[in-house]
Amino acid sequence: MALVPYVENPLPALSKLHNSSAQFRFADRDLRLAQDWKQLGVAAVVWDAAVVMCVYLELGKVELRGKEAIELGAGTGLVGIVAALLGAKVTITDRQPALDFLSANVNVNVPADLQGSVVVSELSWGEGLERYPAGGFDLVLGADIVYLEDTFVPLLRTLEHLCSDSTVLLLACKIRYKRDTDFLSMLRRRFTVEEVYYDKHRDIHVYKSQKVTPVRDL
Repeated sequence: MALVPYVENPLPALSKLHNSSAQFRFADRDLRLAQDWKQLGVAAVVWDAAVVMCVYLELGKVELRGKEAIELGAGTGLVGIVAALLGAKVTITDRQPALDFLSANVNVNVPADLQGSVVVSELSWGEGLERYPAGGFDLVLGADIVYLEDTFVPLLRTLEHLCSDSTVLLLACKIRYKRDTDFLSMLRRRFTVEEVYYDKHRDIHVYKSQKVTPVRDL
């Protein structure tokens, strides 16, 4: 979600983030995602959490065909693109400065016959939520969107709005700091939280959540 320009990082492990593109193969297609670390920062590179989320989607544990999905903080759009290739109707969202970049990746990687299944849209968490149908999505996707503590409350407000009791929420993230587990604790107040996949090599967790229906007194 945050567009934070970063300085060049000399660590070899991060050098791939400075490449102008990243290539993958998902849904039987070769994908090439443009990256722009210097101009758009963390929002414009493919992080491991997005790759692991795509791996999980390909496992078929969650039904995608014909489902209404929305991706939050999409960045390069990899997760939303793969969800569309696997049959979902996807709204891919991020903040305004990232939209042209995001749209370009969608146009390059989504074939013409599926372009109608993908919409790129602005969404700053907690703002303008009335533009999106309350509880109107079957699936909500977020890859590496849990990292700025100041965004936790608006992110949770956004999830509350987008999810119905039957919506499946999938979050892929690396647990780096205590604040990451704090967010999961906050999420558990209104959602079930279950770890459904773990990539040991990349140290990425995928969590599946659904809204908890409040118990009403009789």
